Amino acid sequence: MTDSSIRTRSDERRQTERVGSGERTSQPAEREQDEQEQEQEYEHEQCPECGGRLVSDAEHAETVCTDCGLVVQEGEIDRGPEWRAFDAAEKDEKSRVGAPTTNMMHDQGLSTNIGWQDKDAYGRSLSNRQRQKMQRLRTWNERFRTRDSKERNLKQALGEIDRMASALGLPENVRETASVIYRRALEEDLLPGRSIEGVSTASLYASARQAGTPRSLDEIAGVSRVEKDEIARTYRYVIRELGLEVQPADPVSYVPRFASDLELSDETERRARTLLETAKESGIHSGKSPVGLAAAAVYAGALLTNEKVTQNDVSEVASISEVTIRNRYHELLEVDGGAPA
Repeated sequence: MTDSSIRTRSDERRQTERVGSGERTSQPAEREQDEQEQEQEYEHEQCPECGGRLVSDAEHAETVCTDCGLVVQEGEIDRGPEWRAFDAAEKDEKSRVGAPTTNMMHDQGLSTNIGWQDKDAYGRSLSNRQRQKMQRLRTWNERFRTRDSKERNLKQALGEIDRMASALGLPENVRETASVIYRRALEEDLLPGRSIEGVSTASLYASARQAGTPRSLDEIAGVSRVEKDEIARTYRYVIRELGLEVQPADPVSYVPRFASDLELSDETERRARTLLETAKESGIHSGKSPVGLAAAAVYAGALLTNEKVTQNDVSEVASISEVTIRNRYHELLEVDGGAPA
């Protein structure tokens, strides 16, 4: 081995040691630089004039000081929508986040539906082969949406609740609550031995009473596919097993609907409310049907305000017999001190 080769190897060793020592010494330097940047960021959160706290004003896209009002930065990125809306309906129309989840659908509205129109994105009709393919896709999509018996049960029941609520004119919150009640009954295994229609009708009846928009048992039975006795029996079973707190129906809650259906004035409605309040103070409402009391109060209020309405009209609207209306009518007027018209 020559002297030149020995010198070359020793030079390479020294260079390697220098590089290694340089890498070892560069790590603390990088750490110090990171700490300095963090300190600069921390200092940037303070106002350069008074040292106050800085906040971001998203409405004006600015960073301002809360103490002296200095605008430190402007022209920030606006991360909100690029459109404006002036009411709730316009906001919902322009929003592009999709429909909200709802308990009215068995999958809470999270699944995808394939449209029934046999057209492409440009509105052109599909060929026969493509239509057959789309029909097969719809079939398989429907099978995947209801993969087991529980989901099929839930889908049928929620459809029944929606149908009956629409026929009775019940609001959206009543339908949602009825869906939750039915889901609880299904989870706690209360359905064996009872029909899907019976439990769904009982859930809707309980939900309407909880929401303060009650419907009579006769009205519920009129839109249901089960008998009145089964609805009452299932209703008592469901509220007992689920521990639902359902207050007795207030006769006053029926008055606005009866007065609206009979096209009576606001004065008549107020008079009917006054009659019912007086009856409740006297205690004659105990043990009597709230629907009968409400119907009699509406009839009595109409007579006391000189509005033309017959017992038959009130009977048809309230789904209660004329005999009940006459009996309750006389009781209400006796307590109120008014004379029958």
